[in-house]
Amino acid sequence: MSVLDVARYILDAMGQMSAMKLQKLVYYSQSWSLVWDDKPLFDEKIQAWANGPVVPHLYAEHRGKFTVSPEDIPGDPDKLSDEGKETVDAVLKFYGDKTAQWLSDLTHSEAPWKDARGDTPAGDRCTHVISHADMAEYYGSI
Repeated sequence: MSVLDVARYILDAMGQMSAMKLQKLVYYSQSWSLVWDDKPLFDEKIQAWANGPVVPHLYAEHRGKFTVSPEDIPGDPDKLSDEGKETVDAVLKFYGDKTAQWLSDLTHSEAPWKDARGDTPAGDRCTHVISHADMAEYYGSI
């Protein structure tokens, strides 16, 4: 399954949103899938960018857009398993009403993003990958 399938599922469920919020909801969907389902929801890597976790493959689809609509993402939400849909639905229930800035601030306070960035100065470009192990360990402990 692709991150585009997950992103399209989120957009179909919630409607248009900012690109930053979509990236954070995809990140939390992946993180909680690692904890609850013991497997990744999608294969693409998540990097520790200055504004929080970002999936570059998804970014390439919405680059230059502030808001993203379902028709902007060529994913197939029907590719999600029932288990995957349950996980994403639970993430949307908890995080879905939060603002993009709130979600970004939250990721900045959490170990997976901070650890992946290491000593990269705030605001500087960083492409370090946030590992599945770090996400599963951190979110599994809270």
